[in-house]
Amino acid sequence: MPSLDRRRFLRDAAATTALVSAGGLAAGVATPAQAAPSTAAATPTARRKGAVSFRWWGTAGWRVDIGDRTVLVDPFLSRIDTGLFTGAFNTDTALTVRTDVIDPRVDRATTVLVTHTHWDHFMDVPYIAKRTGARVFGTLTAYHLGLAYGLPSTQLSAVKGGEVLDFGDHSVEVVGSLHSRNPSYSVAFPGVRVSPPPQPATIADLPEGDTLGYLLRVDGGPSVYFTGASDVAERNLTGLAPDVAMVAMQNATTTGDYLPRLLAGLDYPKVVVPVHYDNFETALQNPPPVAPTDRTRLNEMIAAVRRISPRSRVLVPEYETAYHF
Repeated sequence: MPSLDRRRFLRDAAATTALVSAGGLAAGVATPAQAAPSTAAATPTARRKGAVSFRWWGTAGWRVDIGDRTVLVDPFLSRIDTGLFTGAFNTDTALTVRTDVIDPRVDRATTVLVTHTHWDHFMDVPYIAKRTGARVFGTLTAYHLGLAYGLPSTQLSAVKGGEVLDFGDHSVEVVGSLHSRNPSYSVAFPGVRVSPPPQPATIADLPEGDTLGYLLRVDGGPSVYFTGASDVAERNLTGLAPDVAMVAMQNATTTGDYLPRLLAGLDYPKVVVPVHYDNFETALQNPPPVAPTDRTRLNEMIAAVRRISPRSRVLVPEYETAYHF
């Protein structure tokens, strides 16, 4: 297909983000936090009960280890090349799951939280769920896509926002949200699945399928809000007040006052962590690769967070690094 500006397709998949260093960044400094690198991303060491760590897997993906349980958010590790970052975006790109990349990193998972079903959030989820037996939470579209991949209905939980799910030492509150829009005010691959389709073959077979956010509350630990796209239904955020917010970087200005509305709705979190700022079609190696225009947007986002929420610390994460909040 002809060369196209990638932001015309997935600008909304990233969001304006401010990031805070878990160790505490000096005001005005925007560098990756100096947290202990994960030397066991592939083979995690034994953890004491109650220990909590957060590892960024690029895009909006996270691995959260809570004692002997593991929660994954939008785990996308295959990072296939669609041409999105080279100006030759191919909507017919095959969904090729990179088991050689996934298997060393996903030794276990108890829960998978899906914000929406675009390929860079969902395509690895069915394989991970089959490999680990994890329960998958997502929209009705995620439910039907899971069935299309052969996952049993007993392993899939459809949610829509408002649910508070109790897992004993932690809980997850589901929050109705929105996907951002590109400069033409459109959403990439719009649509929902109201019944199981044929098994998806290309990235175009995975529509947005509605968008959710998730608030993870850990007993005796932090409360953390996860976004997967850069729009917000701020009235749904009332009372959440998380300690930490993982915020997708915005790549278009068609969503008005996104960052002010989000930060105010979340009651100005202590720590703001940008996500979806990286080139997610490259190997998962530090430092995270950032396209020049995205670097500019990231710097603008950090400055905006400091202006809007001066008491928030900004943490720019690196891949597979253990952060403790």
